[in-house]
Amino acid sequence: MKFTKATVAASLLILSGWAHAQSPSAAQVRSWAAACANCHGTNGQAQPGMESLAGVSKDDIVKKMLDFKAGRKPATIMHQLAKGYSDDQIQAIAAYFAAQKK
Repeated sequence: MKFTKATVAASLLILSGWAHAQSPSAAQVRSWAAACANCHGTNGQAQPGMESLAGVSKDDIVKKMLDFKAGRKPATIMHQLAKGYSDDQIQAIAAYFAAQKK
């Protein structure tokens, strides 16, 4: 079977889109959420003086993260960190923390 460069390129694009459409694994989401532990504590259970994320509504976390990302909510570092995540990643991380016990 003879493949042209265009056929191979089109196949790779289709496979690439399919891979991005898949939901992230629980391990991947936990890995993203682990980056929050420095300030917000393990599993979102922060030490006094920091905001806990565990058990907070998914919608509340998503709204705050998107506000940080867009620059609508002032911050010292969260606006920079939020820009590193896609909207889908933010949704997944928010769902992870919402499912944690307070």
